[in-house]
Amino acid sequence: MDGLKEALDVGIQNAVAEASKVNGFLSDNRLRIPFPPEAAKVENKMRQLGLSAQADEFIETLNATASEASKKAAPIFVDAITRMTIQDAQVILTGDNHEAATQYLEQQTRSQLYNAFKPDVHAAIESVGVTSAWEPIVTKYNALPLTEEVNPDLDDYVTQKTLDGLLVAQEEKKIRENPEARVTDLLKKVFGNL
Repeated sequence: MDGLKEALDVGIQNAVAEASKVNGFLSDNRLRIPFPPEAAKVENKMRQLGLSAQADEFIETLNATASEASKKAAPIFVDAITRMTIQDAQVILTGDNHEAATQYLEQQTRSQLYNAFKPDVHAAIESVGVTSAWEPIVTKYNALPLTEEVNPDLDDYVTQKTLDGLLVAQEEKKIRENPEARVTDLLKKVFGNL
């Protein structure tokens, strides 16, 4: 069980470190947050109208917000690992699912992370200027004739996408399948026979 907890800790630390660095979300295709799906038509229209720079700036600010908010994830994940039971560990280690640990963490932390992140996302959106970038976009788009008004909840969208990006499935898969990713003797012992 100690080895599993260590593996999860390694995966979490790696995922949070990558996501929370400057441009962590923006520079990683797996993490990058695009325009909200319900606002894709806004992005297309902006680019048609020669406002690509503003569209790009908006995407950059969404991703900067996610990177900033993700800095607070590690303690919540670590708490879930600490609370892991022997039964939880057995399911993770003996099951056929190569993402069982990731699913465990998601079940144990998603709502707590969401509640912790949403105020931080809101503050980060304000501090990096997402609102100031979004409001002119929406205002210009909504002023166009024959368009349906758009005003998605950016706080919720960015919070959900940040959480999605922080899941450690890629790290878990790497530790399970790649002996070189087992960076400690305990990880080598636990995952050496999988």
